[in-house]
Amino acid sequence: MSHLILRWTVILWSILIINGCNQQQAATEAKAATPPAKTFTWKMVTTWPPNFPIFQEGVMQLAKDIEAMSGGRLKIQVYAGGELVPALQTFDAVSQGTVQMGHGAAYYWAGKVPAAQFMTAVPFGMTAKGMNAWFYGGGGLELWRELYQPFNVVPFPAGNSGVQMAGWFNKKIQTVDDLKGLKMRIPGLGGKVLAKAGGTPVLLAGGEIYTALERGTIDATEWVGPYHDERLGLYRAAKYYYYPGWHEPGTVLELIVNAQAWATLPYDLQRIIEIAARSLNQWMYSQFEALNIKALHELKEKYKVDVLPLPKEVLNELKRLTKEALAEEAEKSADFKRVYETFEKFRQEHDAWTAIADDAYSDALK
Repeated sequence: MSHLILRWTVILWSILIINGCNQQQAATEAKAATPPAKTFTWKMVTTWPPNFPIFQEGVMQLAKDIEAMSGGRLKIQVYAGGELVPALQTFDAVSQGTVQMGHGAAYYWAGKVPAAQFMTAVPFGMTAKGMNAWFYGGGGLELWRELYQPFNVVPFPAGNSGVQMAGWFNKKIQTVDDLKGLKMRIPGLGGKVLAKAGGTPVLLAGGEIYTALERGTIDATEWVGPYHDERLGLYRAAKYYYYPGWHEPGTVLELIVNAQAWATLPYDLQRIIEIAARSLNQWMYSQFEALNIKALHELKEKYKVDVLPLPKEVLNELKRLTKEALAEEAEKSADFKRVYETFEKFRQEHDAWTAIADDAYSDALK
């Protein structure tokens, strides 16, 4: 009996070994027959200067994240503004397929897509919290993609500055009349509101702002916030630093992808881009929140900058003029009107929640 048991044991082990070898050989043959995963090498242009803190820095990290998460299957070469195409031709380059990706801000393309301004910042609009809620939970992203579809572009939220500052001024702003005749560097819808208040909006690239303010070509400027404003040295060219950033309460930055290039990607690489864009969106906002307060303290303590609130009277008038400007723009464009109505409905609902959440909590701390 023991001989029989031993014999059958040997037979069973032989069968198992043979089956294992066959399975291993089959797996090896299948692996050899499977073609290697396709790899992609893309170009990406931005509207930012080389090495621009947070903005260009974040985009460079985005490219690294995508390459790492894709196991090297999607590599992205990043070009700062002017290195491959002029900064403000980023949208056109992506739309035409000259490059596959771009990074900038939607209100730069207001001449082509007026309603795109809602996807960056609206005077007295929503903060970063509200904009993220609108995009990711309130249908805003779907609306954004509808606007860009005719241009062969797929957009993603990819960064937020948070609430900006109202800007740097060479004179005190005590009444609305102080805005009349004021030459100020201010883009987008904020510029239209300033014009209605009697001011003169001026469009300047970031590299031109300091010189223009120092030489008196402009009387005031907005830029971003304390961290970037200090690095640009604006405290040397103007004395008064006003808040809050009524014109840009939660400025969204965008990642844009050429639609044809997007369609060539397998689903997993598409998802990697989406997740990387969300990560960049949160990282940029967190950086601003962490660094602005340190820079503001230094501006006040080290450089003795007068940091002042805009008078309530001025803010109220700017708010009234904002409604007028938005209504006028809505009459010119059906898309603008449609997005405005959708944006405003969500903003009102979100404000109602904020009133009993964030606002009530802030009041409780006083």
